This record gives sequence, C-alpha cells and structure tokens, in this order.
Amino acid sequence: MPSAVLFICTHNAIRSPMAAALMHAAFGHKIYVASAGIHAGDPDPFVGLIMDEVGLDLTRHRPHSVDDLADSAFDLAITLSPEADAYAREMAKTMAIDVEYWPTPDPSHVHGSREQILESYREVRRGLERRLKGRFG
Repeated sequence: MPSAVLFICTHNAIRSPMAAALMHAAFGHKIYVASAGIHAGDPDPFVGLIMDEVGLDLTRHRPHSVDDLADSAFDLAITLSPEADAYAREMAKTMAIDVEYWPTPDPSHVHGSREQILESYREVRRGLERRLKGRFG
C-alpha cells in the first residue's frame, strides 16, 4: 500500500479531483492523497453536483497543475488521461515514483440533455470507485 498517491489528469477539473476525493474518503486516514493536472483548467460545475450525490463536497475545488504542488514526495501517480500518463512517465525518469494508467473518459466531451451529461459524470465516478476498490481493497 503506498503512503502517498497523486492523481493526475489533463486539467485537474474533473477526473483527478473526483478520484482524489473518493480515495481520501475511503483511505485518507492511511494514505496521503492529492490531485493535479498537467495544466490548471477551469472549475467544472457538474463535478460538485455529482460528488455531492455521494456525500463529498468538491464545490470549493480549484484546479491546479503539478507544478503548483507544494509536495512532490509521492509513491504512486495514477494517471487518468493519455496526456497525463505521458507527463507522469517523464516525471518518473527523475523521481522515485511508480505510475499506473487508468484510462478514464472525459465526461465534458459528452453532449445531450443535462441528464445525459450528468449521467456521463456519474459513470466516471462509478468507474473510479470500482478501480479504487479493485486496486486498494
């Protein structure tokens, strides 16, 4: 079990903050958890709604980049987009960090009704919950 996990996606607006919040809720007492993006994006209003459904508050989350992190002592980076995976693998060449790639769709690319869009965010959340449970128990 790693002692510190960093979730990385492209903009730290949807996938990585969702994953970090879910992991923190389940394992925060045992594992230090953080999230970042390759670039800092804009806050996504649907994330707060979807995470509130499972009792987690992300309404105050402000996206930030890996470069903005105060701490870089992570055992494991879990990447959620192809761009983030390439970035983390470059990081791993100069840092003692393991990298795992969990391909996760970007729900902001879904078009349709509000409910269809919200359901795409829920699917991402449920997928992350399954991956966390499978990987960390």
